[in-house]
Amino acid sequence: MARLAEQVAGERQARMALSMIAEPGDAATGRLLHRVGGVETLRLLEDNRATVPEMNRADAIAWRDRLTPRIEADIPSRIAEAERRGISTLIPTDEHWPHALNDLGARAPYLLWTRGATSFLAGDVTDRVTMTGSRAASKYGPQVTGHLASDLAHEERTIVSGGAYGIDAAAHRTALATGGSTIAVLACGVDRPYPRGNADLLDRIGALGVLASEVPPEAMPTRSRFMARARLLGVLSAATVIPEASLRSGALLVATEAHRHSRSVGAVPGPVTSTASSGPHELIKGGRAEIITDSADVTALLDSLHDSGQLLNREAPDHQLNASAQNVAAPEAPGL
Repeated sequence: MARLAEQVAGERQARMALSMIAEPGDAATGRLLHRVGGVETLRLLEDNRATVPEMNRADAIAWRDRLTPRIEADIPSRIAEAERRGISTLIPTDEHWPHALNDLGARAPYLLWTRGATSFLAGDVTDRVTMTGSRAASKYGPQVTGHLASDLAHEERTIVSGGAYGIDAAAHRTALATGGSTIAVLACGVDRPYPRGNADLLDRIGALGVLASEVPPEAMPTRSRFMARARLLGVLSAATVIPEASLRSGALLVATEAHRHSRSVGAVPGPVTSTASSGPHELIKGGRAEIITDSADVTALLDSLHDSGQLLNREAPDHQLNASAQNVAAPEAPGL
């Protein structure tokens, strides 16, 4: 039987296949993919005798042992089915590829599976704002989110979020209601909206905005995929705003990734008695987020980064990153 590398047609299909084999954010695969391209990465994965660039023998064996069990005979037919259904993809050479993702280096996605207007993913990173937070939001959180998202949408900023309940849904709905642009980054296939209770909202985003995911069609969300998605949400925009989040919210992972890659982070203060505001308060208290009280504060963050031109390839010192991560012991379970 022909090897997978011999069955894929070019770089795009090779990356489609890799997204069906390797989990998001696999740095070993990402480094190799960046160096030799998708087809050669597949060939090296399938050829146990080949020397893998920048991997010693032990690392190459471990890499193959981890991934080769995931190479299934139906991958070519899954690729053909996705293409037949019109599910689109973006790879780094495409016009609408969001170059902000390249800042992730070896952790950059192999490709993006998309549904909708991919042009929303292109353009200057300062045209986009990520808004995310608690799924189990209080009345206060979605209300504040709506005010901010409405103003930012009127300023023609694209609202980026994760399609979840609570803060995410409020951000997306407001952007759509005001005629603005919105992007939902999913931890599952773009053909399998999650959570199911937001299916109608996600369908509207697919029709009027864009759904994007680094995992293939029909893929289900998992805890690790939610955590991996945080890096995409954190770097796609020049600023991340957290209106509400508990100390264990996955939204704080997004803030950590944004901070790590020299994006701005803003947090909305709330009642000191509300656990939903404990995350923003911790970010503010630790000096890792600016206080956000209205959209002008967000615009100031975006404009300051645009004017300084200091967005790319700067990482926060390790001690700051470690401090950020201390308060993200375990993200909220998906679907709350």
